[in-house]
Amino acid sequence: MKITPADAQLLSALRENARASIAQIARRLGLSRTTVQSRIERLEREDVIRGYTVRVNEEVERGHIRAHILITVLPKQMPAVVQALRGMPEVRSLHSVSGAHDLVAMGVVPAVADMDDLTDRIGAIEGVERTTSAVVLSTKFER
Repeated sequence: MKITPADAQLLSALRENARASIAQIARRLGLSRTTVQSRIERLEREDVIRGYTVRVNEEVERGHIRAHILITVLPKQMPAVVQALRGMPEVRSLHSVSGAHDLVAMGVVPAVADMDDLTDRIGAIEGVERTTSAVVLSTKFER
């Protein structure tokens, strides 16, 4: 999979608004509609674009608590822990990382008490050694 600079610009535009029309994206990138359409089709065919998703307006979740939850996993327990976390809808994303922790989850809940509950439930998963949380104060940008 070779990503060209033009592909990277197209992917950035799609990250911002995957529902934008081909014509809108083409105008923004200074390309023809045919070029944009064929690039999208190629990126989908090559499994560069694996799907499309929904980003909810921040106003809908205004006041929700968001936190990065750093998770340390016991040896050989990673698959079971990941599967358990996948079943928690409050966990929006999960990343394997290097360093003192093994995973970083993004938790989003309506209230502080709910975050306390979420971190307790994560800590109770068999194979989780410990958790540490960092509440997100604001998001400067997101793509």
